[in-house]
Amino acid sequence: MKKSEIRFNVALDEKNFPETIHWDATDNPNEGINDTRAIAIAVWDHYHKGTLKIDLWTKQMEVFDMKQFYIEIMRGISETLVNATGDRNAAQKIESLCKELSQDLREEIKAASEQGNPAGKA
Repeated sequence: MKKSEIRFNVALDEKNFPETIHWDATDNPNEGINDTRAIAIAVWDHYHKGTLKIDLWTKQMEVFDMKQFYIEIMRGISETLVNATGDRNAAQKIESLCKELSQDLREEIKAASEQGNPAGKA
């Protein structure tokens, strides 16, 4: 049986806020690129029938990138939902919301760019 390992290393500042996040995996498709600005991990707790979540992001994570990150996570959830359960109706509703949010984000980015804030800094 093949085994795969994923590791995260998070450096925290004095207030325990992530300064840097590095990751590595035995099957890393991005060989040599292992730093990131955000991670979202969800684990199913089958004992308590609920989800355990860890969401971390660094100070360098830009607002628009964070919004894009979560839209893409939801889009991935839509795909996984179909593959895991066959529920195309729920997946289509999630995908529809993602399209709407993506359009909103494009408009927000355009407006910020016109105001001289292209990165969407808070």
